[in-house]
Amino acid sequence: AWPPYIAVSRLGLCSVSQGSRPSNGIDIYSLTVDSKVSSRFAHTVVTSRVVNKAETVQEATFQMELPKKAFITNFSMIIDGVTYPGNIKEKVAAQKEYSAAVARGESAGLVKATGRNMERFQVSVNVAPDAKVTFELVYEELLKRRLGVYELLLKVQPKQLVKHLQMDIHIFEPQGISFLETESTFMTNELADALTVSQNMTKAHIRFKPTLSQQRKSPEQQDTVLNGNFIVRYDVNRTVSGGSIQIENGYFVHYFAPDGLPTIPKNVIFVIDQSGSMAGRKIQQTRDALIKIVDDLGPKDQFNLVCFNEEATQWKPSLVPASAENMKEARNFAAGIMARGGTNINDAVLLAVQLLERANKQELLPAGSVSLIILLTDGDPTVGETNRANIQKNVQEAISGQCSLFCLGFGFHVSYAFLEKLALDNGGLARRIYEDSDSALQLQDFYQEVANPLLMKVAFEYPSNAVEEVTQDNFRLLFKGSEMVVAGKLRDKGPDVLSAKVRGQLHLQNITFQTEASVAEKEEEFRSPKYIFHSFMERLWAYLTIQQLLERAVSASDSEKQALETRALSLSLNYSFVTPLTSMVVTKPEGQEESRVAEKPVENGGCEVGSQPLWQQGFDPVFCPAPPLPHQDSIPRLSSFQRRFGLPGPLHPPRGPFLPDHMLLPDISLGKLLSDPLETSFLKVIIKPPAPPTVGTTPAVPAPIQAPPVILPLPGQSVDWLCVDIKRSQGLMKLLSDPDQGVEVTGQYETEKAQFSWIEVTFKNPQLQVRASPEHVVVTRNRRSTAHKWKETLFSVIPGLKMTMDSAGLLLLTSPDKVTIGLLSWDGPGKGLRLLLQDTDRFSSHVGGALGMLSMAGLRASSETTSACEQAVPLTSVELKLDYQEGLPGREISCWSVEL
Repeated sequence: AWPPYIAVSRLGLCSVSQGSRPSNGIDIYSLTVDSKVSSRFAHTVVTSRVVNKAETVQEATFQMELPKKAFITNFSMIIDGVTYPGNIKEKVAAQKEYSAAVARGESAGLVKATGRNMERFQVSVNVAPDAKVTFELVYEELLKRRLGVYELLLKVQPKQLVKHLQMDIHIFEPQGISFLETESTFMTNELADALTVSQNMTKAHIRFKPTLSQQRKSPEQQDTVLNGNFIVRYDVNRTVSGGSIQIENGYFVHYFAPDGLPTIPKNVIFVIDQSGSMAGRKIQQTRDALIKIVDDLGPKDQFNLVCFNEEATQWKPSLVPASAENMKEARNFAAGIMARGGTNINDAVLLAVQLLERANKQELLPAGSVSLIILLTDGDPTVGETNRANIQKNVQEAISGQCSLFCLGFGFHVSYAFLEKLALDNGGLARRIYEDSDSALQLQDFYQEVANPLLMKVAFEYPSNAVEEVTQDNFRLLFKGSEMVVAGKLRDKGPDVLSAKVRGQLHLQNITFQTEASVAEKEEEFRSPKYIFHSFMERLWAYLTIQQLLERAVSASDSEKQALETRALSLSLNYSFVTPLTSMVVTKPEGQEESRVAEKPVENGGCEVGSQPLWQQGFDPVFCPAPPLPHQDSIPRLSSFQRRFGLPGPLHPPRGPFLPDHMLLPDISLGKLLSDPLETSFLKVIIKPPAPPTVGTTPAVPAPIQAPPVILPLPGQSVDWLCVDIKRSQGLMKLLSDPDQGVEVTGQYETEKAQFSWIEVTFKNPQLQVRASPEHVVVTRNRRSTAHKWKETLFSVIPGLKMTMDSAGLLLLTSPDKVTIGLLSWDGPGKGLRLLLQDTDRFSSHVGGALGMLSMAGLRASSETTSACEQAVPLTSVELKLDYQEGLPGREISCWSVEL
């Protein structure tokens, strides 16, 4: 799932059938997506063409998803050569056009909130036999840099095979593209052949054009495999400078995210809700996240913890340095937080402010440091001061601009509007934390966004004779991985060179960045029509201005709010944006139902608003549950391992008489062979021959064949696999380490449960970490963590590494000229995490770890001559094990049994 994503679109037609041609006869014969990203501004056009192949009139429904931060700019339907456009009007005027439908109790809304960061657009129309309809929807958004990347997400769900399906993504960044990666939750190896990526210094083109056969789940089925996310992530080149100024058609945009600045020390107080409503998984996830966050504090940081229910209590009397001892004590404290009682938000936040004020008066805060308060709550105030307006007033007066307040709302039973205003009033921002298995990761990711302040009190300055109508040009804080954006209009007859100064404060000194741009040269950069759309920078300026006006209106007085909304409305109408102040009236052919209206949803408070739960108002049932729907069994298909390596062979008898003696590891401690202290945990490696049966005894009922924790290949051996069992208490295990390949695998094995509690794979190039637990897989790169549930398909290609996971739950990490590492959440006998290795002949001679040594022993053995094998033990040590590499139910294989 993804923290606020930058450009999201769900495309396709919903129909009553999941097959290649729906039972109602509506057939999608063409579906295209064209997304042009010009200097971070994304302009996406979705076009769907359908035909009614039934003999009667049928209903066709166009449905897609777009990001909550995006603005719809156009929608139209072409029916029998006649265009039916969507007209954008002021919301009050639009409401009059569908008041009759509302009076009848019909839902007239076309856009509804769904998921974490998306909105669903949906419209239906009746189609005559053999008639064709073309749907086209356009939306725009400025891509926001988060944790060092821009992200474009297209959600693909056509629900049937499409003869012509094509996605084209064009990216043009004059600063230069520093890296580009793609990821998909539906891609297979067959579909990967339909994906092409081309890139030069400043441009990139990603095309996805699958054939009908590639779209099928299998040759025997007519169902489509296309159902999920397609993601593009990228960043641009940066230097320690005043940023990049870009100019097009009389407008400019100034991007500022200097590289190489030192982090400013911070004073942070975490204010944690421990009321009764946080009981259960929420408080456990909060504890887990807090423990990880404390570990990430910098050596120059100071911190404290405030927990609250009816009362607010502090962990320490004052802020303490982030020393190893204090961090350990804080982790222990966090692990013991329990949930009970009411919710006193007012006293908790004021206590945090008092702690910072007291430290400041006592001169205990480092000079030039940044002070932050991070509030986490899952409900409304119920104890003490419960009036929300009074709480907002009290907190704003107490903070008085001396620190920034960030508010995290856990779940849907909290007033998001209350938290948003509380944060925006005090120089911070609000974020909803969704109740899910990755809630702890959501908390950690948010902290990472604000963990590294780089500049304070940032101000942009331009010559008054050069620019006008400039967007926000003063900012409180710049954080690592983010970006400041200022846009404006160039004055007529202005200077030929636009100069700019950016002033700010580092830790202990002021700093000024200067930059300038030739207007004519910058205009020339955007002459290519292939990568831009006309007047995109003017629309970027309008989009950014509207967003900032709406944000300012949240914390403005009533009179100021009216003026801000009036200007935002005027811009929305002038540039045809569907915003919270406007609506789009979608017209239909005469004789069909009257006009429908598309409006911009807003964040709401909880799952019960007014007389209807939010799931009836269009909110995603994942977060506001509706009554359960009938379950559909998933359709099995070959795993990615099977597609890559083929099906394993049947159990076969040994073809050779002996095992080479190089495979006999002596009964000694591996710690004596390896220098790493972690290696001392590997006590013995024993290859076991089977015990001979006792004469005269009745054979016991054979135990179920087990799946070993680890499977390794034996290149060149008559028996192809080495099965590793872990019998002794191991604790933290270094399973594999190869410095030449830049890969390390560690794990925690619980002998009582006979399974790994986690396995972690770390790559040096690209810098990436994959941590697998029985619950999910967490991929961390550039301080950004993403959780993937087991058995949710994944296909990610980044420079130097490919990650794939199939519906059986097998995650493969592959890279050219490197060992392939597989992770699996096994549900069969002896369920738990499993590890497998492939391409072990690619290990370097410096490979370490218990599994690395076993693999090298196998390689040495396979290279020996027959005469060297004559002193080995007989191959009667082959045992039956359950091979999990192709998923459930597993296959019996013969392999050498090794114990650690």
